[in-house]
Amino acid sequence: MRLSNQDILDLTELRRDLHRHPELSGEESGTAHAIAAALAPFAPDRLIEGLGGHGMAAVFEGPAPGPTVLIRSELDGLPIEELSELPYRSQVPGKGHLCGHDGHSTILVGLARLLSRQRPAKGRAVLLFQPAEENGAGAAAVLDDPRFAEIAPDWAFALHNMPGLPLGRVSLAEGPANCASVGMRIVLTGRTAHASMPEDGISPAATLARLIPALSALGPGGVLVPGFRLATITHLTMGAPAFGIAPGAAEIWLTLRALTDDDLTALVDAATDLARSAAAGAGLAVTLTRHDHFRACTNHPEAVARLRDALEAEGVPHDAANLPMRASEDFGRFGSVARSAMFLLGSGTESPALHNPDFDFPDSLIPIGTRIFHRALRDLLG
Repeated sequence: MRLSNQDILDLTELRRDLHRHPELSGEESGTAHAIAAALAPFAPDRLIEGLGGHGMAAVFEGPAPGPTVLIRSELDGLPIEELSELPYRSQVPGKGHLCGHDGHSTILVGLARLLSRQRPAKGRAVLLFQPAEENGAGAAAVLDDPRFAEIAPDWAFALHNMPGLPLGRVSLAEGPANCASVGMRIVLTGRTAHASMPEDGISPAATLARLIPALSALGPGGVLVPGFRLATITHLTMGAPAFGIAPGAAEIWLTLRALTDDDLTALVDAATDLARSAAAGAGLAVTLTRHDHFRACTNHPEAVARLRDALEAEGVPHDAANLPMRASEDFGRFGSVARSAMFLLGSGTESPALHNPDFDFPDSLIPIGTRIFHRALRDLLG
């Protein structure tokens, strides 16, 4: 069973409507409402709304016992101004669907169309529209929602479109798929002074200058092999924008990244020790907070095998190009509760990169992504 031409036209219209109205992580109420309206004609056996925030799960039941298979997409857009001349470009200033989550969610609505025409023979298909992927908060919130236990999956699958890969080609591999990462905010506090008498204060300037290269050296990057670590300084501030004040405070924001969760923990510990030691040596107070924590995304061998079977059955070309990735992905947390795997779906070698202000999800991927997931569901649930 495949999508009809009319299905594809309807889904393309939905995708473009979602594209016009992006919402940021944790604010996806309008997007969730639009998805719920799109799902209504297909009468899922259960629709769980407000899951982990604005998330939603559409459940299609089979008549016989069997596994629960979860397919996940994302609802949120990005705080980036879209720069394009598309007739369906973002209508929200400063916000855009520039990662393709509008397309991923449309693929799941396509799955709902097919499941409504033929329910699973056994088990359950759960279509999860996850909130807050971009800041790493959504998957944890969904898993922490007490209602998630009612749909706890045995298998979990997801895709992400990928510029640079040929259009419609899939990249899939066992093991590490996406790095773990976390944002660390380091606040150094001393005491301001008159610029003519800096000795009367405690300036963080020298400590800031020492910490920048020292923190970067903790994660030099390089090839994505076991032990990979990367520390990226993303933002710096110090003092007031004035010539008469010697600074008394500074901030360093950095993103720490590693191939495994254990390596990320070790990197965080090293950065924490370095910041505390440097601050103490300079007589500065230091506050450290963590943000945007993404777990490592690791593809389970059995889940990968299921996806490979689906790709072969559907005649979709595939290899392991571009994996693992330095970028993080909130889907990694689902690996703690299910055999899970994510694949990359090529959005074209000429496509603008993800998060670029002119990126647009290719509508031609909607039927391809739907076919792959539907085949995997049929293989597991009949």
